[in-house]
Amino acid sequence: MSKQMRIMRSKELPEELRDRIVARHRSGQGYKKISAALKVSKSTVASIILKWKTFGMTRTLPRAGRPAKLSYRGRRALVREVKKNPKITVAEFQRCSREMGESCRKSTITAALHQLGLYG
Repeated sequence: MSKQMRIMRSKELPEELRDRIVARHRSGQGYKKISAALKVSKSTVASIILKWKTFGMTRTLPRAGRPAKLSYRGRRALVREVKKNPKITVAEFQRCSREMGESCRKSTITAALHQLGLYG
């Protein structure tokens, strides 16, 4: 695996590259040409330009709020398990979530179930 390949694994493009994409867009180049020249997918080019048009900058903005303990995928799995077996205990849920790779406390699971209207 080459060094450049490892760099591009990151989900976020460097700000300098995003600025170059916007500069090429402003000079009148199309998405396809920008994509080919900078070796970035067309959808990425389009999303960067859309963000630039919306916010007027290419800088990464801080996210709003605290990240959720349980992912959406984990929540959906929780709902599936409850519908399959309504008498399952929270401890068993915790074991299942640990197997899925999302270890969390019992209180987190009960809070998620309360929010989904499936507990108590």
